[in-house]
Amino acid sequence: MNQKELSQTSTQVESNSKEESVVLGLWGVRYQVKDVSRSIDFYTKQLGLKLDMKNLPAFGQVSGKNFKLILSGPGASGSRQMPDGRKQEPGGWNRIILHVKDLPAQIEALKKNGMHFRNDMEVGPGGKQIQLEDPDGNPIELFEPAAGG
Repeated sequence: MNQKELSQTSTQVESNSKEESVVLGLWGVRYQVKDVSRSIDFYTKQLGLKLDMKNLPAFGQVSGKNFKLILSGPGASGSRQMPDGRKQEPGGWNRIILHVKDLPAQIEALKKNGMHFRNDMEVGPGGKQIQLEDPDGNPIELFEPAAGG
């Protein structure tokens, strides 16, 4: 790119950034669950999240620092069938990533409590991670960043 093209691109970016974004921010993550009460127990007792709301049997919300997890059970508005007939179900591979300290110790404690992990702890340049499953098979990644990360 020449200087003129760079200048035009910069001007376009500036004008686009002045427009109001459609996205106001991250509200939270929704997980489809089969039993909201069981899920609330799991997230509050096993992972230490705080209970914000519950409207059993359809809905619950738990939270941590700067994070909301919405638990939608059968019958919740966030669990209704799609117009094309597809059903929203628990599981899959998209996941929340929770920042933890001392991942090996956390894994050991959760295993003692009978929690199910999808894999063994993995270590990479960005840190250590493992995938835990909630009672409905929704994945949760526990992540400890590498030093300085």
